[in-house]
Amino acid sequence: MSGIMLVTGASRGIGAAVARLAAARGYDLCVNYVNAAGRAEEVADDARGLGVRAMTFRADTSDEAEVVAMFASIDRELGPLSAVVNNAGITGGFSRVDEVDAATLRRVMDINVVGCFFVAREAVKRMSTRHGGNGGAIVNISSGASTSGSP
Repeated sequence: MSGIMLVTGASRGIGAAVARLAAARGYDLCVNYVNAAGRAEEVADDARGLGVRAMTFRADTSDEAEVVAMFASIDRELGPLSAVVNNAGITGGFSRVDEVDAATLRRVMDINVVGCFFVAREAVKRMSTRHGGNGGAIVNISSGASTSGSP
């Protein structure tokens, strides 16, 4: 299987592993990151070493304008998107529920929920047959902390 895939939060951890596996399966990639440009470039270099095209793009998925710019860049540099893995997410740090401040809670929701929808919306605009696309897949990844909790 091959096509063009965007993986958000792909500079490390699960996102990097997903991007590397996708490249091994023949997908051209957009490796999204926020802070770790060097690590994102390493993931892209690994993908290129497998013979696929790979680009990196710095975008905070909670920022609508940055998400729109990322998708426009993918359109220009790689072509029609066929798959998205929504992996970007944060825990907001380690604290008890009764100690979480409003700013932290808003940031967590903005990245983990709102950002996920921004990415999915832009993907649907490109992949949906209703919008002239060829179809595709969107995979949303959640942390194990969603079922087991975290500190």
